[in-house]
Amino acid sequence: MITLQAYAKINLSLDVVGRLSNGYHLVRMIMQTVGICDELSFEKTEGEIRITTNDGELPLGEDNLIYKAAALIRDRFHTGGVSVHLEKRIPVAAGMAGGSTDAACTLKAMNQLYGLQLSGEELRELGVKLGADVPYCIMGGTALSEGIGEVLTPIAPMPDCYLLVAKPEINVSTKYVYEQLDSHEIQDHPDVDGMRRAIEEKNVRDMAELLGNVLQTVTVEQYPIVEEIKQVMLEQGALGSLMSGSGPSTFGIFEDEAKAQAAAEKIKALGLANQLFVTKPVNMI
Repeated sequence: MITLQAYAKINLSLDVVGRLSNGYHLVRMIMQTVGICDELSFEKTEGEIRITTNDGELPLGEDNLIYKAAALIRDRFHTGGVSVHLEKRIPVAAGMAGGSTDAACTLKAMNQLYGLQLSGEELRELGVKLGADVPYCIMGGTALSEGIGEVLTPIAPMPDCYLLVAKPEINVSTKYVYEQLDSHEIQDHPDVDGMRRAIEEKNVRDMAELLGNVLQTVTVEQYPIVEEIKQVMLEQGALGSLMSGSGPSTFGIFEDEAKAQAAAEKIKALGLANQLFVTKPVNMI
């Protein structure tokens, strides 16, 4: 048996720059791994794929990305199957790549279990068949993501800081948000290159000022609670705050851990979110 951690991500900058004829959106975004993770344990089987979990809401059959990742390896390389136990800690339907990172972890585990010796690049090429965030989740760290998410450029590690992540008690459909985005004229594109420079210069305050996500406007229209959480974080001392991905998870950047904890307590007391995490960037996974 092997046990691996599957880490969540946030988007420090997310821009949509076009759309392909097949409906996929072209993006430019800066992704960052954070210290919130699921834990997955894997054992070989003769051929079947079995999934168990502590989360009663997750589908465990062929619709699950863990199942799809395991089946992709099994069928492509004629391996046996796998039994997987998932300890779910990353919020579900939250804009933090929880499903994608579990799929990425499964590809890595199958590679190890069956001695396939696939390179990171080969795993990422397989991962994009499962979802646009999966290649990034295989690589992790701090990266510029382009194309539909599969063109990845590692960049300098995000400077040390504290991150408060709040997930309100709503679930947001990524598909819905992107579809709604098409009916919006994007007026305010985030400065992705400026964000990259701020990270490379280790300038946390500039980073906080440059946070931007074109999907945020769409989600906030439907779920104003996202903006309420952002405002509480800023009032409690966050240098900046942003919705991650298609939401609704929202994070704040803090220089001081005590301020991040106080903001978490305030958000909980106001009933805006119960899933709250004070964490840090993770640059090696």
